[in-house]
Amino acid sequence: MEAKKVLFYDIKSYDKELFKRFGKDYNLEMKFLKGKLNEESADLSKGYEIVCAFANDTINKEVIDILAENGVKLLAMRCAGYNNIAEYTMGMILALNRKIHKAYVRTREGNFSISGLMGFDLHGKTAGIIGAGKIAQILIKILRGFGMNVIAYDPYPNYDKAKELGFEFVDLDTLYANSDIISLNCPLTKETKYIINRESMSKMKDGVMIVNTGRGRLIDSVDLVEALKDKKVGAAALDVYEEEAEYFFEDLSDKVIEDDILGRLLSFHNVLITSHQAYFTEEAVEAITKTTLDNIKDFIEGKPLVNEVK
Repeated sequence: MEAKKVLFYDIKSYDKELFKRFGKDYNLEMKFLKGKLNEESADLSKGYEIVCAFANDTINKEVIDILAENGVKLLAMRCAGYNNIAEYTMGMILALNRKIHKAYVRTREGNFSISGLMGFDLHGKTAGIIGAGKIAQILIKILRGFGMNVIAYDPYPNYDKAKELGFEFVDLDTLYANSDIISLNCPLTKETKYIINRESMSKMKDGVMIVNTGRGRLIDSVDLVEALKDKKVGAAALDVYEEEAEYFFEDLSDKVIEDDILGRLLSFHNVLITSHQAYFTEEAVEAITKTTLDNIKDFIEGKPLVNEVK
């Protein structure tokens, strides 16, 4: 049987190594492109029935139309699981609260002062979780292990799971008013876009910590900057950013950050920003690779696809 041609966009060295390693038995002819999938690069898909893209590639109507015109029958997305994201969220909370990132830089420079590095005990504090799906449920187990009280908001509350894990469902205003830490674990929809904004932050405790490992546009970044300046928000941990596509996953250390809002966020000592790496564990990346290859194989064999979007 002739090998099927697959075009991979936005490939990093670790992606390429894994797809080559695990793809040996799939009878695929794989071509890897470093560039992102967008309206300019979509035309490179001519001659391919299968295209594989990544999270920050542009998948809009124009791109899909070009792919379809070029004969692409399957657009496979490389996506993550959830254990790793919950663990990373907890890691960001601990690092930001106890100023571990600042302490690391200080001691590397020979400064062993602990002035300005004071945190607070998590035990007895209240965590508010927006979006109580699989990621959040694992995060809640971890938070409960630290002795935290947990409240959550979800439009489709699972009360049996709340009883099992020891948390309470509340409305958003109650969550805002009572949470010392707020974690965003919901999908990006019309209803959740900019759910964290000037108005919602005004309802929060002074000095609240906001953690976002979900989607960048859950937070209005301009409003967040103002809330940080006003000290309404005491700290923010962001693994995602609403305009991240031009920056995250790339080495831009020799360039000027032209995004003024991102630059401003990076300047705050109480803001921890990482480059959409919550998913990035050996186990998760291997699972993504194998699942992507299995989905491609099922498509070629005419089998039903898991998580298919038409």
